[in-house]
Formats: sequence, C-alpha cells, structure tokens
Amino acid sequence: MTQEELAQAVCVSRQTINSIETGRYVPSTVLALRVAAALATPVEQLFGLPEDDPMLAQRRA
Repeated sequence: MTQEELAQAVCVSRQTINSIETGRYVPSTVLALRVAAALATPVEQLFGLPEDDPMLAQRRA
C-alpha cells in the first residue's frame, strides 16, 4: 500500500503518513487505530513504547 492509499483510507494527507513513518509526528489514538485497521495489523505492532521508556522499566521491576 502506498502512502497516498493509506492516507486516503484513514482520511489524512500523504504528508501526515510520511511524518508518522519517519517519527516526526505521533498520531492521536483514533488515527493510530485507523492506520492499524487499514493495515489489518494490531496497533501495538505499529505503535509501541521505546525500550527505554520509564513505564516499561517500572513494569519489569
């Protein structure tokens, strides 16, 4: 799927999709869910916390 096709499927611009892919933009929960649905992929697989996130460290302790 192209960026343009994904953008049309989730009602945003291609530039928004590009910004998400390059890490310059963190999507809203609704947009993240739309992207995941359009790609038939669990949202957690597309958008996860970085390994050094303090929340993950707390959960491991």
